[in-house]
Amino acid sequence: MPERDAVDSMLDQWRRERPKLDVAAMAIVGRVSRLEAILAGELEPGLRAHGLNGADLDVLAALRRAGEPFRLTPSALSRSLMVGSGTVSHRLERLERRGLLRRTASKEDRRSVAVELTTRGRRVVDAAVSELVETEERLLRGLSARERAQLERLLRRLLATLEPPPA
Repeated sequence: MPERDAVDSMLDQWRRERPKLDVAAMAIVGRVSRLEAILAGELEPGLRAHGLNGADLDVLAALRRAGEPFRLTPSALSRSLMVGSGTVSHRLERLERRGLLRRTASKEDRRSVAVELTTRGRRVVDAAVSELVETEERLLRGLSARERAQLERLLRRLLATLEPPPA
């Protein structure tokens, strides 16, 4: 008998109550939704241990991935994070108060602002990302390398149909 999960039980109930309703898409979306909740629950404690939440990590990681000198404009961060400028401003204020990043007048254009990681911010994001990767690895141990590659391909394909291509 194939493995069953909580989504199978929910689908069985819908099939019993609404036999003509095609719940095939619900089988996938329901599992992705449950996975998101489970993954968040597993990843959040590691972030909290570093004094971060997911939104904080998004900002710090975008700056870290930018490479030396770990600097971006707020508008580049907004595009990278796919959030509005007001949301980015709020996140930057919070992280700046904690000494994890600083905002300075851009060296290229004094009218604009540059956001860059502080030394402390780099240490925090590096430690948090290392722990995050270890946790993600643990969470995926139930899949073989081949299954992981297949899942990655399918998720990439689905995302490509649902969101605009990267800049």
